[in-house]
Amino acid sequence: MEKLLGIAWYAAVLFLVVSTLLPIIRSDEWWIRWFDFPRLQLLTLGGVLVVLQLLWRPGISGLHVVIFAALIAAIGYQGYRIFPYTQLAAKQVKHAGKEGNGAVIRIVTANVLMHNRMAQKYLTILNDINPDIILTTEADQWWSEQLQVLDSSYPYHLKYPLDNTYGMILHSKFPLLSPAVEFLVEPGVPSIHSDIRLPGGQVFRLIGLHPRPPGPNKDSTARDAELIITAERSKKLNQPVLVLGDLNDVAWSHTTNLFQKISSMLDPRIGRGMYNTFNAKYFFIRFPLDHIFHSSHFKYIDMRRLPAIGSDHFPFYAALSLEAVKDSSPEEPAAPSPGEKEEADDIRKKPLE
Repeated sequence: MEKLLGIAWYAAVLFLVVSTLLPIIRSDEWWIRWFDFPRLQLLTLGGVLVVLQLLWRPGISGLHVVIFAALIAAIGYQGYRIFPYTQLAAKQVKHAGKEGNGAVIRIVTANVLMHNRMAQKYLTILNDINPDIILTTEADQWWSEQLQVLDSSYPYHLKYPLDNTYGMILHSKFPLLSPAVEFLVEPGVPSIHSDIRLPGGQVFRLIGLHPRPPGPNKDSTARDAELIITAERSKKLNQPVLVLGDLNDVAWSHTTNLFQKISSMLDPRIGRGMYNTFNAKYFFIRFPLDHIFHSSHFKYIDMRRLPAIGSDHFPFYAALSLEAVKDSSPEEPAAPSPGEKEEADDIRKKPLE
């Protein structure tokens, strides 16, 4: 039995080390990119393996020392990647105070799961939170009809329901200026783009995304390209910008990090927590897939993961203050290096080849 346990321990260490090394490879293959996601789970596995090592106390050999060192290195790297999304890290977005000093914008983004039929749960939560802007993804015609009750409270809306899980609906209490649905990379995978005018006259750009996730027979190229195209567009805009939605990528991935560097956009999660929004049905495989990024014109007021609505995603809420003067955060993303700019250019062009 002890020998079998030893073999299982070594196999688990090998799995952890390989799982840690694979995402370092700059490949679009879905099975490689998938290992970007479960860093917290892999870190937990590493901790369990260390505890088992202390209880097991095998005979010390040169090979065992090397394997144990590889285990510690894998644990350290996984911890390094997720550390910014803990409360121990410096906050990337400054706090504006309870009510904020500028125009306060309350936002909800939610992937409702197209085949989910618990619309009333979603509507009840929206009624309780009373956000100013709602982005609903995976909305088909059924969901569009259920959400019509919001139209009186949210007189400005853009609806693009689809039956392929990529439909989107935007509701706003504030006027939408030149709203448009665009297909940045793939037909059938829309994004929403609109300027929004606040009561005080300030205008900001909202971009709602839901790129196709990597999976069997589908690499991450299209998803990554949509993020990079959005980053480049956002950087060129001479105005406040919000980017939100189910990005089908974790906050700590290389692609999301590159998105932030190219766009100079901030993540209010950093220094505050992971706010894992997927999978709502299984607590042990949760990742931060739903995002609200913003330019440095905004400050943080509040952020919450909202209760379950029958979807495999939790709704995600944030309250931000649009400041009169653009702020410069000491923790904002570093400017991209020439190599990173070249990488972003390659990502953007690859789906078009």
